[in-house]
Amino acid sequence: MEITWFYIAIFLAISDEIHSRIMWGVFADFYILLAGVIKESVASNIRLWIVHESMEAFFHFVVLSLIFLSLEIGILAAFIHMLVDLYHEFSGIELNPLGHRCLHFVIESIFFIIVFAIGLPT
Repeated sequence: MEITWFYIAIFLAISDEIHSRIMWGVFADFYILLAGVIKESVASNIRLWIVHESMEAFFHFVVLSLIFLSLEIGILAAFIHMLVDLYHEFSGIELNPLGHRCLHFVIESIFFIIVFAIGLPT
């Protein structure tokens, strides 16, 4: 296991920051228009939010799969990241950006420590 879990959590945090900066910085206008188009097709805010989280998870899947050359790690990283986002939103916990990042890092680190301890990815 060594410290691969740590590298995955670090790169997942970097991937999340890159996603935020690209989508809300570089492509903000496009992202807002895309949200409008998606909202019209799904017809509810909760579905729009789930589509957004799914697209973000896909982004993390691609990035981490390429970095670690492992589809399993990409899938698991996207899954746990989306799960933490869903939990955070549904629980109603108010966190500042650093607290939000810490929540992700701790949960994702624990998740990958467990995954590697039981020997799932190769």
